[in-house]
Amino acid sequence: MAITIETRDCTALGDSDLVEMADLCAVSSNAYEVGSLSKQAEAWVLVTEARDNGKLRGFSFCTLERIGGTPCVLIGAGHTCRTTRRDTVLRGIVTDQLRRAALSFPDEDVLVGMQINDPGAFEAFKSLHDVVPRPGHKATGEERAWGRRLAKRFGIGSLSYEDRIFTTRGKGGPPVVLDHASLKQAPAQSAELLDSLVIDDGDTLIVHGWVMAEELEKLL
Repeated sequence: MAITIETRDCTALGDSDLVEMADLCAVSSNAYEVGSLSKQAEAWVLVTEARDNGKLRGFSFCTLERIGGTPCVLIGAGHTCRTTRRDTVLRGIVTDQLRRAALSFPDEDVLVGMQINDPGAFEAFKSLHDVVPRPGHKATGEERAWGRRLAKRFGIGSLSYEDRIFTTRGKGGPPVVLDHASLKQAPAQSAELLDSLVIDDGDTLIVHGWVMAEELEKLL
């Protein structure tokens, strides 16, 4: 049966929805409890859910906004269940969020940004361009500036962010990441980008990439 995707306002989430999300990701090291998910629902505008035969298989909080005039899809806490369809779930969630961007920002290129702590989450950027950081690429000053802008938007202080390696240093709390462990083994070079993270401290890697206006138009 096909995976169904729905994006709705966070204000529509009830206690039962948050419990369902918490139960879904309980097996992960990035498990979000109901209290944490409630705070995420307050901090973000939209939530995208993926269901298989009515059963929740993945979710992701997000918002569409402009940073310095640039249209952005900002992705917050999210999780995909550890089934054989997890990559399909992730692709469906991200595609629906990009479709929303196409409606909100017609005829414009859009930046997509999020925090990750598993190389498998690079799957979310598979169809995007100029992904940073990426193996073998020395980030430009403007790309590092985008990392700083995103860190600020994610509520990360300048002292906790290392802009040359796009790394946030946690303080032991749960990280706000898109939690996805891909079925495919991530290339060694991609995994190396996360080598400096101390997962138990809540460290993350801030990643961003671009989707072109003509590609977004095809999603409508």
